[in-house]
Amino acid sequence: SKLHAIIPAAGIGARMGATIPKQYLPLCGEPMLAQTLRRIIAVPALDQLIVVLSANDGHWADIDPCLQARVQRVDGGTERSDSVLAGLRHLATTAQPDDLVLVHDAARPCVLLEDIERLIATVRQDPARGGLLAAPVRDTMKRGDAQNRVLCTESRELLWHALTPQLFELGVLLDAMTRAVAAGVGLTDEASAVEWAGGAPVLVEGSGDNVKVTRSGDLRLAGLLLGGVG
Repeated sequence: SKLHAIIPAAGIGARMGATIPKQYLPLCGEPMLAQTLRRIIAVPALDQLIVVLSANDGHWADIDPCLQARVQRVDGGTERSDSVLAGLRHLATTAQPDDLVLVHDAARPCVLLEDIERLIATVRQDPARGGLLAAPVRDTMKRGDAQNRVLCTESRELLWHALTPQLFELGVLLDAMTRAVAAGVGLTDEASAVEWAGGAPVLVEGSGDNVKVTRSGDLRLAGLLLGGVG
């Protein structure tokens, strides 16, 4: 089966509080989205990469033309799940249902190639043909109330932080997400759709460097991890 990748990048990243969508904020000399695209394009087994953007995106032109030439642009939707579905439906017009699809956050520019390759190798051998990068929870977990008072300490045993990329067969993920969205299920990631549909994705341990840029401090941390200053 072939390997494809989708990067949903149609959001605005409101929690960042920036004047432009966070995926276009400068990171080590170029937009963060460009750094993320370079990481995914570097995957040797990749056949094609789709980036899903807002229909009125006015910043894509700032991306290196050499990168633009390596990807296909598709218009996305309001929610992340809408954008991923748009990418999957575009793929389904030419790809096979048993092809594998990597879905990766535009705001995770520090993902390691060796982690991605380990995820691909694991999923190719796994009977469920689906999995995600994840990191075991190492900190003490507290459950709070509405006033931010501690209710209890939760066991961190068997708990994982979900990361991306997440990798599934095209047919499985498209069917699960289509049905979940139609049913009004709140999807936080692609794995949650497959879980809702009855699947059990495999967890593949990934590096703690695979940070998600959500707030301004995360952007500086990503810059340090990439060898720059932000």
